[in-house]
Amino acid sequence: MTTVNNMLQPATGEQFRLTQGSAAVVVAALAGALRSYTVGGTQLVETYPDDAVPPYAAGILLAPWPNRVAGGSWELDGQPQQLDITDPSHGNAIHGLLRNTGYQAVEQTADSVRLAAAIYPQHGYPFHLVHEVRYSLDADGGLRVRQSLTNLSGSRAPFALGAHPFLRLGEVPTEELALQVEAAEILTANEALIPTGQVPVSGVRDLREPRKIGSLALDAAYTGLTERGGKYRHVLTAEDGRTVQLWSDTDFGYVHVFVTDKFPGRRCAVALEPMTAPANALNSGDGLRWLEPGGHFSAEWGIRASL
Repeated sequence: MTTVNNMLQPATGEQFRLTQGSAAVVVAALAGALRSYTVGGTQLVETYPDDAVPPYAAGILLAPWPNRVAGGSWELDGQPQQLDITDPSHGNAIHGLLRNTGYQAVEQTADSVRLAAAIYPQHGYPFHLVHEVRYSLDADGGLRVRQSLTNLSGSRAPFALGAHPFLRLGEVPTEELALQVEAAEILTANEALIPTGQVPVSGVRDLREPRKIGSLALDAAYTGLTERGGKYRHVLTAEDGRTVQLWSDTDFGYVHVFVTDKFPGRRCAVALEPMTAPANALNSGDGLRWLEPGGHFSAEWGIRASL
């Protein structure tokens, strides 16, 4: 705990609490992270103590790139750029530049909060941007997350956005849930988890039909997503028919699926990470966007359950 203005603050900073009917959300200032989302008392995301670093980046926002940059290096107008190495086990830069930044509240109501954090020029990324997020609860308890980026620099800036939610369905063991991702292609990767290509889905990695999560060993991005009603949807289903889904608008053309048996207190956990570009986009250009000076971009994703 730290003390600010004689008030104790947890390590993850101020906690923003939203309610709408039986739905409740907790967002942490640190990384603008989604720490809790319940509907009718059913927990729909993996949570963690408010005085702990988000395990495996649980719930954090990713800007100005998601996932990894190979060796933390890339080129800007022919000039080498070197980002700080934040994924030392693989020698990469990972999950953008706001993982250790506290977001500030811009406005808040009972069922919504808008937060902002600045990205200042730094090693390997010589741009000044502001990342904003608006978390809000619909009347029926569905969660919406709108991420925005504004370029305050005098030159155009490359970027991608993403998020890192881990989904669950109450106390149902995650390994017993079935996962469906309607995607036609999966990205192959090397030992440093940097994409090396894109191939049609096949075998156990074909999730167009639901597969039990306990049978999957996945840390990979999918694309070629199926659009339905202007959205992409990725669904977890319990044996009793209850579901929780991650949805996104079509700007999030990639979803990274990460299954782990090392999430604290859980035998199995699954992250479904919406991304506007895959890993290493600063080098490959895949999905990469550019913001002109004063330019603005926004895209939306969310979580919805049928209980």
